[in-house]
This record gives sequence, structure tokens and C-alpha cells, in this order.
Amino acid sequence: MRLLLDTHIWIWSLQASDRLGKRTAQEIKNPANERWLSPVSTWEALTLNAKGRIRLPDDLSAWVAQSTADFLEAPLTHEIALAARRLPWTHNDPADRFLAATAQLLRLTLVTADANLLGLGDISTLGNR
Repeated sequence: MRLLLDTHIWIWSLQASDRLGKRTAQEIKNPANERWLSPVSTWEALTLNAKGRIRLPDDLSAWVAQSTADFLEAPLTHEIALAARRLPWTHNDPADRFLAATAQLLRLTLVTADANLLGLGDISTLGNR
């Protein structure tokens, strides 16, 4: 399986693995699966840290390098930006739109606990269970 982790799933896998569902944890750890991460998730995590909603180490450069090292980097392209804007749903969180469009265009399975992102038609999703 080719997994694109939603930001919260990625953060939970690093800081609070007990919040991951059993199947989600198994799929993330399964070496047969590709694990992808979008730079949008890095930006979102850094923004959450700046707002005090999560706590990251002081050396953000080292944290980014270490916490993204085991992932394939999903591109953020003009095509993905266009697809994100064209998604036929009213959910307006730009990060979620980018992640959904990335999963759609790269044919990745979006791993998420966000009910707004589950069951998005032709976008493959894996709920946190």
C-alpha cells in the first residue's frame, strides 16, 4: 500500500503512538508499504508548534530532518494546487485540500482520523482504526 499520512497521524506516530488505531499502526510500520509525507504536513506541524498547540524541539531544522527521513516526499506541484481547488467539497482547510489532492493525483491512500476526509469518492482513505 502507498500511504500518505495526514499531519495528525504523522505527529501521533512520532509523539503519541497510543492515539493510533491498531490497523493504522500496523500499516505504518509494515515495511511492504510505502510511507509518504507532504511538505504541507511539515508546514502545518511547524505552524501548530508556533501556536503552542504541539511542542517540538527547539532545533526545528534537526527535527524536520529526523522526522521526515523515513518518508518519501510528496511533491507540491501546480497540478496538485489546481486539483486541491477543484475538489468538489465544501471543506475549506487548505492543508486538507492539498493532502486530499496529493493522494488523488499520486494514487496514494490518505491515512487520517478526520471524518471530513474519509470517503472522498475516488480518493483512497484509511481511517484511524
